[in-house]
Parts: sequence; C-alpha cells; structure tokens
Amino acid sequence: MEIVIHIVTVLVVLFVVLNIAAGLIWVERRLLALWQDRYGPNRVGPLGLMQVAADTIKLFFKEDWVPPFADKGVFILAPAIVMLTVLMSFTVLPFAPGMQITDLNIGLLFVLAMSSLGVYSVVLGGWSSDNKYSLLGGLRAAAQMLGYEVFMGLALMGVVLMAGSFSLRAIVDAQSKMWFIVPQFVGFVLFLIAGAAEMRRLPFDIPEAESELVAGFHSEYSGMKFGMFFVGEYVGVVLISALISILFLGGWHGPLLPPIVWFLIKMFAFIAFFILLRAGLPRPRFDQLMSWGWKIMLPLALANLLVTGAIVLAVK
Repeated sequence: MEIVIHIVTVLVVLFVVLNIAAGLIWVERRLLALWQDRYGPNRVGPLGLMQVAADTIKLFFKEDWVPPFADKGVFILAPAIVMLTVLMSFTVLPFAPGMQITDLNIGLLFVLAMSSLGVYSVVLGGWSSDNKYSLLGGLRAAAQMLGYEVFMGLALMGVVLMAGSFSLRAIVDAQSKMWFIVPQFVGFVLFLIAGAAEMRRLPFDIPEAESELVAGFHSEYSGMKFGMFFVGEYVGVVLISALISILFLGGWHGPLLPPIVWFLIKMFAFIAFFILLRAGLPRPRFDQLMSWGWKIMLPLALANLLVTGAIVLAVK
C-alpha cells in the first residue's frame, strides 16, 4: 500500500509540474504583453488560452530532423538530460506538511547535484550538433553555469548553518518563527541571481543569444527535441521559484490560508518576477557576466558565509 501511495504521489507531482510549466508559456506571453503595453496571445480560444495547445500540436507535427553531420546518439540524448535532472529535483521538495515524495537528509545537496548534471545537456547538445554556433553556445553555457554554481552553493550555506541541516523539510521547519530572507538577505539576492543564470533566463540567456549565435546550443534542434529544451527551461523556473520559497520565505508557513496555498502564492510570485526580468533588463556581454560572477558575487557569498558562521558560533 505504501508503494502505491509513493507512485501516486510521484505521478501527481509530475502531472502538476509539467502542466504548470506548459501554462507558463501562456502566462509569460500575457504578462510580457501587459508590461510592454501590447497585445499578447488573444485569438486562439478565450484569452488566447488555446495558444499553448496549438503550439504543442505544431511541435508534434514538425519534422523531427537530425542533421546528417551530427553525432546522432548524443544529439537525441541531450534534451532528455535537462528534463530528467530538473524533474528529479522535485522529488525532495516539501510542498506542505505530508506532501513530499521523499525527505532526504541531504536534500539540498541532491538539488545542487542535479543542477550540476544539467550542464551536460547543454554542452552535449552544442557539441553533438557539429555546428560552430551551437558549440559556442554550449561552451558559454558550461562556463556560465559552472561559474555561477560556485557562489550559488556558497550563498545557501548560510541557510544551512542557521537551520543546522541539509534537509529541505528541516530548513522549512526552522523558519516557523522568522523567514531566512531577513537574516540571509545577501544570500537570498545572490541565490536569486544565480538561479536566473542557472536556468539561462533573460537577461542571462547568453548561451542562446539569437543576435550573436542564432539560437546557441539548440540551433539544430527541431520538433519535440526542441520542445524538451523549451519546456525544461520553464520547469527550471518553477524549480528555482519553489526553492526560493522553501529556503528563504518559510515554505508553506503563513497565517489563515492552507499551507499548500501559501507555498503556491510565494512560488508564483517569483515566477512572475523572473518573467518581469525578461521584460525589463537588457542582456549583458558574456565577459561582463563572468566578471560579475567571479569578482563580485563570489566574494559577497564568501563574506556572507563567514559573517553567518561567526554569528551562529557566537550565539551557541
């Protein structure tokens, strides 16, 4: 019976996450249109809601082409890696009391490990295409993601020190009286920036900068393989927003409303914020992006860790 409950939980989480990611395609277009004072999708179905279904049908019927010069096996495998690694991270996220697939005592490390493995998808996709623009996009993605992962992990160590655990459930429980965004505001800002860079969201979409690299690492992809890269980015936005809610905003903690409602409110607020970033910020140069990461973000993350460690040690 317990196995059946776990299987049902996995299927429910998978269904909800994928549907939220698909719905975000419509939400992003509508919000961008609102903020930029223009029309969004408003022709296919009421309020343009069927636009996502129309785009999905189009993807299914587009030619799923593999370039003759590509490494076929790796070319096909690469899009699956990004979906697998992002979805695996949801197995350790606590959505509400009793709503979690599994509570690992190293849950946060597991999420960071899955994030690191996601680099392989982009690098292999860029390399296997045997296209110079795709290869440059893959190299940019590898440098960007590896660089920003360093201070992203360090930014979270202050949270771990204060909670005394790598378990995401324990981190949420430790925020029952005060959310960690208050004492760990620097860590919160650093993680927010690193999360956007990890998911290659604007203004950090330099690996696929269409003005320079056509479409970067997925220039040669079409059909559902392109669709997996596309949906994987939206699933990543959901993951980062959920992590911010869990690590810095107390997860499901909040007055009056049911716990899951509080969790969803916080998560969707940051999803909207990431969409707003796309509408409001220009794309930096690649050398500027890497310079900010190593010269500004990393020292700030180390300083935040040292100060937090000293305070925790003094209090104890």
